[in-house]
Amino acid sequence: MTLVRALAAAFLAACLLATGAASAQTYPNRPITLLVPFPPGGATDTIARILQNPMQNALGQTIVIENVGGAGGMICAARAARAEPDGYTFMIHQVALAAGMTLYPNLKFDAEKDFATIGLINTAASTLAAPASLPLKNFKELLAWMKSPGHTVKIGHPGVGSYGHLAGVLVAQELGVKATQVPYRGAGPALVDLLSGQVDLESQSAIVSGPLIKAGKLKAYAIIGRKRFAGLPDLPTLGELGYKKLNIDFWHMLLAPAGTPRPIIDKLNAALRTALADPRVKKSFAEGGMDEFGPGEETPEAAAHLLKSEIALWGDVIRANKIAVAK
Repeated sequence: MTLVRALAAAFLAACLLATGAASAQTYPNRPITLLVPFPPGGATDTIARILQNPMQNALGQTIVIENVGGAGGMICAARAARAEPDGYTFMIHQVALAAGMTLYPNLKFDAEKDFATIGLINTAASTLAAPASLPLKNFKELLAWMKSPGHTVKIGHPGVGSYGHLAGVLVAQELGVKATQVPYRGAGPALVDLLSGQVDLESQSAIVSGPLIKAGKLKAYAIIGRKRFAGLPDLPTLGELGYKKLNIDFWHMLLAPAGTPRPIIDKLNAALRTALADPRVKKSFAEGGMDEFGPGEETPEAAAHLLKSEIALWGDVIRANKIAVAK
């Protein structure tokens, strides 16, 4: 009886494998849905729309973008995790997915277990920015000022759990300074108060802060990112200044539901790589202050490795600083 069961199980597995291979050969034969975890007009939505045409041209099928906002991108992720693993629903997401694993303890999905990573898209650096009125000439002077006895630096951010918030918390943690995190309802209000000197520092997108820094309306003391920002080439990264844990980036990747056949993942990955090689995509990303990942980082495995490491990194930061989102 045991032998019969074993043979039956082997037969079933073979059938499933054959079915998956057959579906991958004909994939895609109908429109594909790309889920976006934030409303239209934001950075993540913009990146999805930049990739839309070149990816659908590579796949030979229409890609329909559907925006599913809410709960810091977690509502969209939950829906994507429950989707059929057939390649006809996939998702773009970013740092919020990794942070959400700790920020939202009652999630119905696990980002590592419930998704198959397709590939990495791009990264965007930030500046450690300050009001133009701050009378400090360089990072060394800034650090001494922040560490002066009895001093608590005020760091603004776009909202609890945002990348700007988490990056600001990690910067204060790694620099060993006391900081009061000042939340705002979005990046715009946070920037307004930084410009007026209501807060001392912010992690500000380099593409937004760069022109303001060049115009003398803001100061910047370092880049928060793995690489220097092309728009401010003389500004060192915090990693270069000795804080290697601050070699962090705001990233985007594509993911599919776990169980999606590997041949389909490979087709989606190939379409993504074709899109990223498109000169128009490269131009759009460069103008938006976004960097491509390097050679060897284009595989699904590289995306899975980054997601795992980012879940661990931001989980540690959130727990150590007792960060919680409002329920």
